[in-house]
Amino acid sequence: MPDFRYIARELSGRQVTGMLSAATEQDALSTLSARSLFPVCVDLADAAGLERGRSGRRVAARHLTAFYSQMADLLKSGVPLLRSLQLFVDQNTQPALKYVVQDVAERVADGSRLAESMRHHPRVFSDLAVSMIRAGEEGSFLEDVLKRIARYNEHQDDLTARVIGAVVYPIFLLVVGLMIVISMLVFFVPQFARIFSEMAKADQLPWATTSLLSISAFFQSHWPILVLLCGGLILGIMKYRRTEDGRYRFDLLRLNAIGMGPVVRSLAVSRFCRILGTLLRNGVPILQALRIARDATGNLVLSRAIDEATENVSTGRTLAEPLSASGHFPREVIEMIAVAEEANNLEEVLIDIADGLERRTSRRLDLFVRMLEPVLLLCMAGFVVYVVMALLMPIMKLSTVF
Repeated sequence: MPDFRYIARELSGRQVTGMLSAATEQDALSTLSARSLFPVCVDLADAAGLERGRSGRRVAARHLTAFYSQMADLLKSGVPLLRSLQLFVDQNTQPALKYVVQDVAERVADGSRLAESMRHHPRVFSDLAVSMIRAGEEGSFLEDVLKRIARYNEHQDDLTARVIGAVVYPIFLLVVGLMIVISMLVFFVPQFARIFSEMAKADQLPWATTSLLSISAFFQSHWPILVLLCGGLILGIMKYRRTEDGRYRFDLLRLNAIGMGPVVRSLAVSRFCRILGTLLRNGVPILQALRIARDATGNLVLSRAIDEATENVSTGRTLAEPLSASGHFPREVIEMIAVAEEANNLEEVLIDIADGLERRTSRRLDLFVRMLEPVLLLCMAGFVVYVVMALLMPIMKLSTVF
């Protein structure tokens, strides 16, 4: 719905200004009248400026977690919602979050509900948080919902940190290894080309030395073309990755990749199960919860499978059947969901599934990283041995001649 800026007067005559959301200007006037306000001026807000205000600010996850936790504590202590928001604004030192919460407080002061006010900042407050808060407002358990959101954010931050910490060292090894290989081919090996020039003319160089010198010469003479080709290839892949077909193919490749495929699949499925279970536990209708949880997978292949499951559920059928037919969800997960649907405790089982998947994924990721590190080191060592042997073999051959 569009936003309207208004200037109105209270019964006491005091002038107030603010913004509200309404389908039409007439609806906005009716809303003001229902609040015992007499409209002086009602204009459609500057959509472009409003959108810049919504989308131009990002907030770190840890600051949002602190916001949800502090709001839950204040509300649980009996502090009114509007006063709690204002206290957070007064005490917070993060400019982006302070601006957003101030805007939310102003909207709440104008009569909007908290979830509706947060919905105006989609890049700060996720659909998950907004839906849970809306359910908490309707069910009068808002402080419990805010505490659950804070715990969920902390859990996701910890999981992300573990994954990043596990893969950063192998990536470092790979980058350093490539730099060493390129440096040796471009700067070190060419120094021996002049030494072996006479043997090369006489065709007396071993095949290892010949191949090494040829690779080095190719890199030296064609490096601009190689840089352009690599840059063009990367840009082309990035452009294709933004298309619908490109996203689908890359996501399918991620799910089926050797080694990391099962890890990626388990993490995506665990995020889906945790968010769906959390939403259902907080009273969000299952169809709305499925539409929100589908985006949490971060994988278009799984999202399409969840879309088909949503259509099934909307017609009164089960959730497990279409997920099983897609072939992208683990069999044990499907079996647990099917049993939970029959027992009518789906939200609890989904949380248990997410916990179990994350534990197994953590162990699998640690094992994969332990195996990847020696493989990368062996590859680096193998190339160094190849270079050393290729350069020593002609020298050893000359020493036997003389």
